[in-house]
Amino acid sequence: MDWRAFSLHMASMARELLAQDSVAHTLSKITSSAVHLVEGCDAAGILVLRKGRANSLAPTEQLVEDSDRLHEQLREGPCFDAARAGDPSFRIADLSVESVRWSAYAPRAHALGIGSMMGFLLYTDDLHDLGALNFYSREPGAFTDVSETAGWMFASHAAVAFSSARDHATLQHAVETRNVIGQAMGILMAQHNLNQQAAFDVLRRHSQERNVKLRDIAENLCKRGVL
Repeated sequence: MDWRAFSLHMASMARELLAQDSVAHTLSKITSSAVHLVEGCDAAGILVLRKGRANSLAPTEQLVEDSDRLHEQLREGPCFDAARAGDPSFRIADLSVESVRWSAYAPRAHALGIGSMMGFLLYTDDLHDLGALNFYSREPGAFTDVSETAGWMFASHAAVAFSSARDHATLQHAVETRNVIGQAMGILMAQHNLNQQAAFDVLRRHSQERNVKLRDIAENLCKRGVL
C-alpha cells in the first residue's frame, strides 16, 4: 500500500466527515469511505448496541444488514462481541473454516456470501452506546496485516467524527428545546399575565402530572395555543 497516498486520503476524509451536517450523513460517509479506502473491503457498516439490542447503521449493502440481523437473532458473532464486550478488534480470514469462536454465526454468515471480515470498536465517551465499525469481503483472505493497520487508522478517525456529530446533534437539540420552551412560556405569560418563573412552573407541573416530556408539552402549547 502507498501509505503516503493513504494518509492524504485519510486527511481529506477526516475533513469531509467533520463537515457533514447530521449524524446520519456522518455515518454514511464513514461506511462509504471504508469501502473505497480500506484494501479488500467490499461492504461496511456500523453495529451499535442500545439497551442490549443490535442496531445496523449506515450499511453500504444488504449483505451488512443481513449479517447484523444474524448477530441479533443468534446473540453471537464477531461484530456483536466487539460492541458488547469491548473487544478492540477482530479479523476473520475465512468464514468457511471459522467454527470455534462463533460456531452458529460463522456458517450462516458464509452462506450469505461473506468470505472474510474484520472490525474495530468505535471508542466514544458515551458508554451507553457501544459500536463496532465492520468491514466485509466476499473473498476469503481479503484482509491482510496492511488492511488491519489501515482499518485501525480509519476507525480512529471515524470514532472522533461520530462523537463530534453526536455532540453537535445534542447541542442543537438542546438549543431547539430551549427555544420551544421559551415560546411556550411567552404564550402563557401573555394569556395569564404570568412572570417567567410562574409560566415555567405551569409547564413543569403539566409535564409531571401527565408524565410527558417538558419539550412535548411546550410544542403542543405552541401548536394549539392551549395546554
